[in-house]
Amino acid sequence: MATMIETLVGNGAAGRAEEGAVGTDAPIAEPFGVVLAPGGGLVFCDLGNHRVCHVDPVSRLLSVLAGNGEAGMGGDGGPAREATMQQPYEVRFDPGGNLYIVDMVGQAIRRVDAVTGTIETIAGAGEAGFGGDGGPAKRALFRQPHSIEVAPDGAIFVADIGNHRLRRIDPATGVIETFAGTGEAAPTVNGAGILATPLNGPRTLAFDAEGDLFLTLREGNAVYRIDMRDRTIHHVAGTGKPGYSGDGGDAKAADLAGPKGISVDTAGVYIADTESHTIRRIDRASGVITTVVGTGKRFDGADGDPLACGLARPHGVFVAPDGRLFIGDTDNHRVRRLL
Repeated sequence: MATMIETLVGNGAAGRAEEGAVGTDAPIAEPFGVVLAPGGGLVFCDLGNHRVCHVDPVSRLLSVLAGNGEAGMGGDGGPAREATMQQPYEVRFDPGGNLYIVDMVGQAIRRVDAVTGTIETIAGAGEAGFGGDGGPAKRALFRQPHSIEVAPDGAIFVADIGNHRLRRIDPATGVIETFAGTGEAAPTVNGAGILATPLNGPRTLAFDAEGDLFLTLREGNAVYRIDMRDRTIHHVAGTGKPGYSGDGGDAKAADLAGPKGISVDTAGVYIADTESHTIRRIDRASGVITTVVGTGKRFDGADGDPLACGLARPHGVFVAPDGRLFIGDTDNHRVRRLL
């Protein structure tokens, strides 16, 4: 059972650390998505600085993987560290170690090659809209893509939140299609086929070990699981009403507050319940929901007891295979670790 939370990087004030800064001497700005790199380091979106960074969990040394700190959408074909980005929201790795970045404002998905370190846009024409299904992902239109997930077969799933759809990019052909959602901002029907029921603000995605896909609905204030075998969607948590209640009971009867992050292991589903300023956990065996970090009130810290530690609109959460939990504590400008 985790007993302590600590700051891995960031000092609580928005800033831009130089390469080689360490721990709380390395200011960051609005960290969003977090994920473990293949080598074991932590990668996170330093959104306010328009870059993606790496921090070593032992030395807490900060390094930059992508983005030169300036806002823009340039640099394709060159070193990722010299490219410009606008608002990197989420990051994921494929089995080959290539890094994928969602640039929400840039309406695009970008890829950093694991061997060469070069960056390219693999999806999104760079303008807001909806279009391109059945054709090359590079020509597709998104409306505020927020998150991505890489499937076991290498397919890339995009939470196209403004279009109320999940979209899938085929790893072999590069063709994009709508995978789930009707485009309507309406309630999701439990047990329905994924193309036959709405998704109200699909925000973040996570595959489990069995290959099923979990997702949060930001405006829908709920968590669902997509059965990838029969392509149906199933209610996991949230009444659909915004709020912060239900701890100790059935997650389906709990109120969630704009959940914006999700991570899954064999025992639990972890949610960054952003507007309640907490990280909540759903026990996969019992369906019971509890708060594991935060008090329900917005403030900063202190490190130590996770249920006394204040968070401020956390967006990123990632559970490691060994049970460590990493948090993008966005408005406190910290990346935290639960041990």
